[in-house]
Order: sequence, then structure tokens, then C-alpha cells
Amino acid sequence: MKVLVIGGGAREHALCRSLSLDPDVTALHCAPGNAGIADVAELHPVDALDGAAVARLAAELEAGLVIVGPEAPLVAGVADAVRDAGIPCFGPSREAAELEGSKAFAKDVMAAANVPTARSYVCTTPEQIDDALDAFGAPYVVKDDGLAAGKGVVVTDDIAAAREHALACGRVVIEEFLDGPEVSLFAITDGVTVLPLQPAQDFKRALDNDEGPNTGGMGAYSPLPWADPKLVDEVMETVLQPTVDELRRRGTPFSGLLYAGLAITSRGVRVIEFNARFGDPETQVVLARLKTPLAGVLLGAAEGTLADLPPLTWRDDAAVTVVVASHNYPDTPRTGDPIEGLDEIAAQDAPDAYVLHAGTRLDGGTVVSAGGRVLSVTATGKNLTQARERAYTALSRISLSGSQHRTDIAREAAEA
Repeated sequence: MKVLVIGGGAREHALCRSLSLDPDVTALHCAPGNAGIADVAELHPVDALDGAAVARLAAELEAGLVIVGPEAPLVAGVADAVRDAGIPCFGPSREAAELEGSKAFAKDVMAAANVPTARSYVCTTPEQIDDALDAFGAPYVVKDDGLAAGKGVVVTDDIAAAREHALACGRVVIEEFLDGPEVSLFAITDGVTVLPLQPAQDFKRALDNDEGPNTGGMGAYSPLPWADPKLVDEVMETVLQPTVDELRRRGTPFSGLLYAGLAITSRGVRVIEFNARFGDPETQVVLARLKTPLAGVLLGAAEGTLADLPPLTWRDDAAVTVVVASHNYPDTPRTGDPIEGLDEIAAQDAPDAYVLHAGTRLDGGTVVSAGGRVLSVTATGKNLTQARERAYTALSRISLSGSQHRTDIAREAAEA
């Protein structure tokens, strides 16, 4: 089949890489893509938020499947426009994507489906904000109700900082702090059948030892050797299937990728948030371990035939990805800096380690930085220790002026 992927980050590069290895994919296109995706897919300029433009491009390319990667186009209804044009699309409708587009909507769905989550208040006035902050106490968890590119959440012991963020958001969700380690679990669904993927853990803070500001994610690993072997089954039963069933009951069935951000608390599993698409950087490690060819599974979700597919198969290997970010990320990242060392990694570290591009572009034949998160250096190995070693060895070959990365991705898990 011919496949069109919408987006231009490392998540989309990971998707395109897996699709390029799928023998059923006869032509692979990406819009708008980036400098790395250009190696595995034909790039096309498009406004990813313009559903009519995306649908026209898909029709021109005779695409048999469109995959919408980022959250903003999903919330804007791009998947609806593609489906209205009669083209199978992997990604939820605008209404169902509100599960990520609005924290308040997600809380309402979870309450109706009896999904375990943090107690919370939806606030729109300074008085409500003050009451909610007082009710929960420190640490304060303040979430912008809308999309914020992974940076709309503040967790702080400083009530002044919490109040400042809340007031800047307009509509805000303030909730109790959840203790315990966090887990990301993806599930592919056609609105009825739910196929969970392997769990991963990502690292949101910019600096080692989980210090510094929240980011879109600085690295991830999978599998989780410390997690309960029954975790996926439990989350399927208490979170994923009930949420899919509730959205279908409401007349807004969710078809696509349902992402549950979880806290493994002292009182059990609790949902931190839902996303309506593959997470970045967890996608990089989860797809590195998936053995089943990807295109047929995503097409099954788009066409409502997941129940007919055989179970997913997985590699025993562990996977680690480390994000290389630009100078001053996540505040006002510098762009336009040349990136060196990519050819050395391809020559010396592949196929065990490789680079997925996030924010890059070509400038006269030179790959330069074009965003805050620039690269995801990804590696596999027989265990997390070997995967980490390979990832950091490959990363050491990269030269990007002023760049930053965490040195402790998966370290604790590897040493456990």
C-alpha cells in the first residue's frame, strides 16, 4: 500500500522508519517531514492543520492509508477530513481527540468510565484557583486545559509559581499530586478492539536526576524490568478498554492511538493524562521493539478490523533513546546550528544504534537544527545496559553547538 504520514518530528521519523521496513508498504510519503525522514520517505510541503489540503495531497498520492502523527492536527479535525474523502486514516476524530485537547473533558470521561485518576478541580477564576491550591497543598500540580506541546504542566512546591501558571492558562485543571514512578502505555484501537503495546518510561525534566523545567521529553526506554508483569493487563481492564467503551457510548468512538500516562502510586495505578497519538520520545523505543509489521496494524485500526489480526509480536531486545536538544531548550531554543557526526553513526553504529530526527532541516546540503528537540539517538541491545551504552556511544559522535542532553536515561532501571 501507499502510506502518507503527517508530521515532521522524531515520532514521525520513527513511524516512517518502521513503515519503510514493512514489505507491504510500496510507497512512503511524509508531509512536511524533516531532513532525516527524507532518507526513507518522499517529502511534500503541506499545512498539517489544513484538513482539506491534507486530504487533497492524500488523494493525489493515491494513498491507501494516512497516519496523522501530532496532536494539533487531530484536535483540528484533520483525520475527519481525510476520512470524509474516502481514504482510511489512522487517528481519532476531532471530537474523540478532545481526550487530549481538553484535560477537563478527559476527567469527565474518566469519571463516567470509573477510570482511576487524581482528584481534581477545573478552575476558571482566581478564587477557584486559590481554593483548589489550598485544598490539595504542595506539591502543586497545575495543568493547562488545552494543548501545550507537552509543556503545559507545572509541578512545584512554590505556591506563587503554581498560581502564576494557573492564572496564565485561563481554564486550568488543578489536581492532587500522584506519587510513584510514571509509565507510558500506548494502545492501538479501532473504537472497539484495543491492542496494547509494550510499556515505556520517559523523562520529562530537562536535567539529570529529574531536575530543571518540564520539557516535551528528554529520553525513554523499554521494557520496564521493575514493573509488575500484570501491569498491561490491569491497565487494559481498568483504563484503556473502559475509556474506549465510554467514548463509543457517547457517540464519539476513538479510533487511533490511545496513550495513557500512568502513575504507579502507593494506592495503585492512576491515570495522569491521556494523549490521542503516539508519544514522543516513547514511540522511538516502543517501535524499535515491535516485530509485527506496522502498516497492517494501523490499517486495521483505520478500517475497524483489529479483531481479525493475530497478536502482536515483540523483540526481546531492550531499547533506549536519548534526546539531543538545542541551546537554551525549553525556553527559547537556538536554531540554525550545523549538525555533524550523523554519517559516522550510520557507518559505525548501525543497525544497533541510529538517529531519528526531530527538529532538523537541510540548509544547502547541511543538516541544521530547526527546533528545541533536535535528534533522538536510539539504540537496542540484549538488555538496558547494552542499549544505553550503544545509545551514548553513538551520541558522543554528534557535534551540535550548545546542545544538551541527559546522561542518566534508563540508568536506574539498568542498574536495578
